[in-house]
Amino acid sequence: MNTAIPENSMNSARGTALHRQIFLVLRDEISRGLFAGGVLPNEEQLCERFGVSRITVRRALSDLAALGLVERRHGRGTFVRGDAGMAWRPAPSLSVIDSLRKTATETVVRVLDVLQTAPPADVARLLELKPAEKAVHALRVRSHRDGRPAMLTDAWVPVSVGRRATEAALKKRALYEILMDQGVKFGRVVQEISATVADPQRAALLQTEVGGPLLKLVRLMHDLEDRPVLHLTAYMVAERASILMEIPGATVNTLTAGQIVLDAPVAMSPA
Repeated sequence: MNTAIPENSMNSARGTALHRQIFLVLRDEISRGLFAGGVLPNEEQLCERFGVSRITVRRALSDLAALGLVERRHGRGTFVRGDAGMAWRPAPSLSVIDSLRKTATETVVRVLDVLQTAPPADVARLLELKPAEKAVHALRVRSHRDGRPAMLTDAWVPVSVGRRATEAALKKRALYEILMDQGVKFGRVVQEISATVADPQRAALLQTEVGGPLLKLVRLMHDLEDRPVLHLTAYMVAERASILMEIPGATVNTLTAGQIVLDAPVAMSPA
């Protein structure tokens, strides 16, 4: 099978440089352990595969080397570094609350903004708020201990349950803990996972390039009386994060297993 991709068929018209596209493809393949023996195809083979010039391939390989994923040995080729092979993925065994707790304990939070204001119409509808009714809006960045941004979170909570979610409180405790301390007991959760691109603000906060791919997780959490109490949107740089899910066999034929919706956003019904 001919795997060459004509240069004019790649996404150069969308603003992503050709060498960057090749870099993204090879980085993904390295993470999946697809190169037996740790050796990448030579430059000529990569040129044929992607239908690009040698200089474009060299720029992509240089970017991989700068990231520490490969080592270029003069006259011998390009080799995958020993610690850059197939990524280890833990078993998705945590509950939603355990996952929130793990994120809170393993990251450092920076609170960007906390205020009471009317949310966007879609958020207000999902939180079942009355017209012009305000909610607590909290915008935060969570970073790894080494300072690398892990995620940007954009949360909305009805004022009736979110009054204690102040800037001072959120610097000390996670939002879910503050709500639980007020007596909120979490029940049903509806999630939507999609992809988006980094606008200038998100790119700056997450330390990535404008237009770069982001994972977007929208989570609507209810209490035990099925009242929506938290609308959370989390943005993560695609190359630094993944979302793991485990679906019990008994629920594989139900909506609990998820639903793929094409050509339209997933409609998260509050009911």
